[in-house]
Amino acid sequence: MASSVPGPIALPESRFDQSTYWGRVRHCAQISDPSMLLTTEADLAKARSVVSDYRHGLLTSATPAFWKAKKQLDSTVHPDTGETVFLPFRMSCNVISNLLVTAGMLTPGLGTAGTLFWANQSLNVAVNSATANKSDPMSTRQLVTNYTVAVSASCGVAVGLNRLVPRLKNITPNTRLVLGRLVPFAAVVSAGIVNVFLMRGNEIRNGISVFEQNGDEVGKSRKAALLAVGETALSRIINATPVMVLPPLVLLRLQKSVLKGKPVFAQNMANLGLVGVTLFSVLPFALAVFPQKQSIDVSKLESELHGKKTHDGKKVSLVYFNRGI
Repeated sequence: MASSVPGPIALPESRFDQSTYWGRVRHCAQISDPSMLLTTEADLAKARSVVSDYRHGLLTSATPAFWKAKKQLDSTVHPDTGETVFLPFRMSCNVISNLLVTAGMLTPGLGTAGTLFWANQSLNVAVNSATANKSDPMSTRQLVTNYTVAVSASCGVAVGLNRLVPRLKNITPNTRLVLGRLVPFAAVVSAGIVNVFLMRGNEIRNGISVFEQNGDEVGKSRKAALLAVGETALSRIINATPVMVLPPLVLLRLQKSVLKGKPVFAQNMANLGLVGVTLFSVLPFALAVFPQKQSIDVSKLESELHGKKTHDGKKVSLVYFNRGI
């Protein structure tokens, strides 16, 4: 993000009002804009230069060039490290990366092997790791351990639910069919929650950095970390719900009407189209439920953070932290 560029002058958080949900939706639509995948290292170097000029007072107003530079950095660079996020794991690539996986999960009649292949949460593990708060990074050993547990949990949930539905009694065949189509939703949601908490467990155990208004670190807070990780897990549920529920139910209806008797290829293309439209439509709304940069009253955090003062001697009453995406 642009906030990774140092300077004495604070940056405007967004060109849209982040205190309103609609303002956050518009901001999230920008950072998840797939056209940002075309941003080159030369573009980023130029963007950093423009933002640096603003932060040092050489650029006195937020010009269109400034907003373009900020958008490029916000969608491509990690706010804590200043490093470029690997392309497949950026929010601007989220729809494209997840389209294939989601479509595969929603394919009717998946067997155990197919469920294991598509339910594998490797992509989400990578995204959660790449976009997490980096004030307390994991070691390679922790990353490998958490990855193994997260993938095992996601596959176990998916296979378990897939085997449970056919054994349910006292339900109609149509209800069993609908439940079978919704198994991927339950698997993705439950595994996604496990995934987020495992991959960001260090933050909860050790705390994340919280900052005063001018960007100076006040200390680390486990309570802020729990809030950040919990909200991220909830946003994953909000994002997955329409994507994993609407397409399979709409496809089920289409298979009884216009797609009845059509080749499997046509049905898969219809499925892919439904998933793609839903993904593109809901992502900004899901990301915007909780602000990425959040403030919290110091009184709600650990006692050791109470009474902290700024460099000019003022008592810190409000601190800020990066929730992660």
